[in-house]
Amino acid sequence: MSNPVIISGNKHQDERGILSFINDFDMEPVKRFYTIFHHDTTVVRAWQGHQVEQKWFVVLEGAFDIALVKPDNWQTPSAGLPVQLFNLSAAVSQVLHVPNGFATGFKAKEPGSKMIVYSNLKLDESIKDDFRFDKELWHQWQ
Repeated sequence: MSNPVIISGNKHQDERGILSFINDFDMEPVKRFYTIFHHDTTVVRAWQGHQVEQKWFVVLEGAFDIALVKPDNWQTPSAGLPVQLFNLSAAVSQVLHVPNGFATGFKAKEPGSKMIVYSNLKLDESIKDDFRFDKELWHQWQ
């Protein structure tokens, strides 16, 4: 199993505007995508885990804190597991790749933040691989 990784991109700006790109993001395994819009910074979406599904997160507007945990037991995971925290912003061209075997949680850092999430599973496959945990189990959202 691999570890979460940031795939970096870049931006080009000229008189026509700004071009943001992430050329090293291989989208071959992607089967679907969706966008998430958080109108304020009080909304927390946590924890949702997948044993099989991989996800890729790209912030389109604003910024998000994205937290990751590797559950030690998918039915009754231990409290106090280590949390990896990633701060993603639309100001930086990057993708966070979350391999299978992790639970994710996130919260907008700025009102009106929006991100796109890519998945390697179709919706009917993802639903069969969906594990939900209490939002306060591993991370104290601020």
